[in-house]
Amino acid sequence: MLDLAILITLLSPLFGFLINGIFGKYIYRASGWIATSMLLISSVFGIYILIEAISKNLVYEKVFYTWIVLDKIKVDFGILIDNLSAIMIFVVTFVSFWIHFYSIEYMKKDESYARYFAYLNLFVFAMLLLVMANNYLLMFVGWEGVGLASYLLIGFWYKKRSATDAGNKAFIVNRIGDAGYLLGIFLIFTYFLSFNYLEIFKNVSFVEKNVLTLIGILLFIGATGKSAQFPLYTWLPDAMEGPTPVSALIHAATMVTAGVYMVARSSPIYSLSPEASFIVAFVGAFSAVLAATMALVNNDIKRIIAYSTISQIGYMFVGVGVGAYWAGIFHLYTHAFFKALLFLGAGSVMHALKDNLDIRLMGGLYKKMKITWLTFLIGSLALAGIFPLAGFFSKDKIIEYAYISGYSIVFYLVIFGVFLTAFYTFRLFFLVFHTKPRDESLYSIAHESPKIMTIPMIVLAIFSIIGGFVYLQFENALSYLPHIKFQESHLHIPIPAITLTLSLLGIVLAFFMYQKPIIPSFIGNLIITKLIYNILYQRWGILSDWYEMLVLRLLRKFSGFSHRFFDILVISGLDRAFAYTGLIISGILRFIQDAKFSTYIILIALLFTIMVYIVILS
Repeated sequence: MLDLAILITLLSPLFGFLINGIFGKYIYRASGWIATSMLLISSVFGIYILIEAISKNLVYEKVFYTWIVLDKIKVDFGILIDNLSAIMIFVVTFVSFWIHFYSIEYMKKDESYARYFAYLNLFVFAMLLLVMANNYLLMFVGWEGVGLASYLLIGFWYKKRSATDAGNKAFIVNRIGDAGYLLGIFLIFTYFLSFNYLEIFKNVSFVEKNVLTLIGILLFIGATGKSAQFPLYTWLPDAMEGPTPVSALIHAATMVTAGVYMVARSSPIYSLSPEASFIVAFVGAFSAVLAATMALVNNDIKRIIAYSTISQIGYMFVGVGVGAYWAGIFHLYTHAFFKALLFLGAGSVMHALKDNLDIRLMGGLYKKMKITWLTFLIGSLALAGIFPLAGFFSKDKIIEYAYISGYSIVFYLVIFGVFLTAFYTFRLFFLVFHTKPRDESLYSIAHESPKIMTIPMIVLAIFSIIGGFVYLQFENALSYLPHIKFQESHLHIPIPAITLTLSLLGIVLAFFMYQKPIIPSFIGNLIITKLIYNILYQRWGILSDWYEMLVLRLLRKFSGFSHRFFDILVISGLDRAFAYTGLIISGILRFIQDAKFSTYIILIALLFTIMVYIVILS
């Protein structure tokens, strides 16, 4: 039964993709229900797999066929089901189902309705393949699959130049990270002669620590691209050019969580390399704060939530980087609910305001959109880490482990990030739903979304409330992963009290700056205040210039050098060399092709004599 459940869970989205991709123009409106039904089937069987795995502590590997056989290389198309992959399967299928359901109404007026749902199903299939794979090479197929699907969905409205540019940017930036990931895979095969997880992890202790560190760093380079961490984070805010449900899918259940899953799956490698683990934790903490500062001053409702994703993924990397792999995956699990909820809430607001994105033109919407207001409030509280919502439990566990790990800089960064997260989240909330309406024409047309859009928001809001209470079961389920020992006695300071206080301070500050502005106006006119605001508004212009100089310009120069040297001198030069060689040889042969029988007899005799001479000498 488990084999059948695995196949149905994996292949249902693929089947939906094929139906809508081939017959979409004939079935049109039915395509949304077909795609959503495929996800419902996948989600039901995903829950069955989760129950089976957790109840029996499964480590089940199933090889369906041998995929590649080449000299020493043998790669199977195989599936690995354990508690880690089962949890990911549940998150991917369950959250994706509700996003599909929401999309039926949200995208109903789009002329490419069937194509949208075909791409959406393809995205989920690729993510499930990535999660279920039993080896790094098959994971890479899913890894590239979500990259392709994200490119198609981000640039879905291809008639808009900004959408196609955003899709290209996401694809190209991820190729940079994927180069590191591929090198890591090649290095793994060099030392382990296998791509299979279980075989590699069984022998990981026999490989030198320096090699494991290099492998860990190379794999993490791929993760920084896929999960939008510094310095390869720049594609994610621009990815908001795609439909809003796509943003929910990318941020909550699929692409950006792939890097965190990959590091957790590779935990036996990282646990033996403190250096690689520290890099993971530090980059995650730095990305968390960097993205949070950018969200402070942004005015685009979707981009604010996008920066929030970069920040929260950073927290997940801190978790897996300090050795608390279960805590990092736990935050991935809780984050999926409230981040999908916030994006769907943003989509509901856009649906009510004719796709307006500027929060400076909103205000007072709680009076007209009660369900959206309430569910968005729950998502905001969960993101800010307010007790007893899901984000409080998962974020606090990561911060606690960061404290006992001894990485002081990581700990102080994530603590600072708590305050920033609460502030920018409730700045967004107050400006959109409270304060006075700042554009009466928009406010006058505002209305609550249809039930087919509000039902998924209500379900995700419920899980954002109750999702954190399973943290003990979560820790037990993933206790087989390498982890640092944690005891309450290790904590010399009350972390939950500190984080809750910082979150409340952030909310209160946002309230008195935007809802009930009592902060003196002269503060905003100070030179230092304007300077800080401009730096943040320009997304830390220094970093943007650095990125432009060291990444984009370097790539352009390298491309120019490759064109001049390899394309013109080497490749075109070889072509010309072969052409001229052929021309010379044909010119010589042309003189002996005189159509005289006597000439041919002489040549045959000469050749025969040479051959006999060679044979005698040998």
